[in-house]
Amino acid sequence: MRLEPPVPAAALAAIRAPFAQAGATAIEVSVLQPLALLLDLSGEAMRPRLFVVQAEGGEELALRPDFTIPIARAHIDSGAAAGRYAYEGKAFRAAPAGSARAEEFLQIGVEAFGGDDAAAADAEVVGLAWRSAAAGGRTDLSLIVGDIALFAAFVDSLALSPALAARLKRLFTRPRLLQAELDRAGAPPDEAAARLVNPLEGVPAGEGEAALRRLWTIAGIEPVGGRPAEEIVRRLAERAEAARTPPLTPAQAGAVRGYLTVSAPPRAAFDAIQALAGPAPGALEAAIDGWRRRLAAFADEGVPADRITLTAAFGRAFGYYDGLVFEVRGAALGEERPVAAGGRYDSLPARLGAPAGHGAVGCMVRPARAFAGGME
Repeated sequence: MRLEPPVPAAALAAIRAPFAQAGATAIEVSVLQPLALLLDLSGEAMRPRLFVVQAEGGEELALRPDFTIPIARAHIDSGAAAGRYAYEGKAFRAAPAGSARAEEFLQIGVEAFGGDDAAAADAEVVGLAWRSAAAGGRTDLSLIVGDIALFAAFVDSLALSPALAARLKRLFTRPRLLQAELDRAGAPPDEAAARLVNPLEGVPAGEGEAALRRLWTIAGIEPVGGRPAEEIVRRLAERAEAARTPPLTPAQAGAVRGYLTVSAPPRAAFDAIQALAGPAPGALEAAIDGWRRRLAAFADEGVPADRITLTAAFGRAFGYYDGLVFEVRGAALGEERPVAAGGRYDSLPARLGAPAGHGAVGCMVRPARAFAGGME
């Protein structure tokens, strides 16, 4: 496992300082996390990046790839309606083949739950990440922002069928599948394919998991690790629904493609997105108004306006984000090695059992990348 180079104590103290001043409760969470839960919440695409361990006969676990999920679980277990937590510790991710990236690395960050003003909370977290990244001495920083909820609002402007709109929103963070959906624009729905992709078609609601287990028994299959049965049933149903759902028209697909190419300073980006909107732009206009408030708050948090780019197609590898997403990048490091990153994940606490309305946003910084004298 490759380690990152150490950061001098003085530089680490400077990078840490903005988080120390954030009024958050220090928290520690286990290095080992349930594999099935991580995959369910982060997405199957994370599997190749995880270090998996399993005791004989025990549950599959993974070295924590990030702190968000375990801290969200700890917050929910506390029973508090709101909370703010600061952390510092090692995270672990397998590097892609041929990469020399560190696989065990230090993260410092904060996760905030609750609050009534999402735009202000987003700006505060982005400001923390920016100040911490800049404290390492880099002068080549820029801020890349995106918004998964903005894409959802754009899709709503197109006045699509509910099933198709929901499918596009699900595919936003899965670019290859989204491209495949755009490529089939104008094609007729395939009922035969819908039956083929879901062998449980016609099984009564609530009986899918038991039926799947019977299929495994008949076929002599013994599942090992991976997705739980209920998750497999849900995904089979989603794929069958997608196969029978009428696709986008060529004009609608063109509008979505146009949206995905937008990358510009935020105000110019908003103008371009509004020009592509469909016949029902109400939710999109509201989302853009919210962004104008965020931009003003970014300035108040010390983020230079001339360093911000809104990239409409930008998402994060972790599949639980559902609103603002961002990265602080250093030009010398490239887009594959962000200095800091984070975003909003309002739906994650509910998926973990929290009451509705548990808004959440967080960020982290990689000190070894923020340090101007470092190699990463």
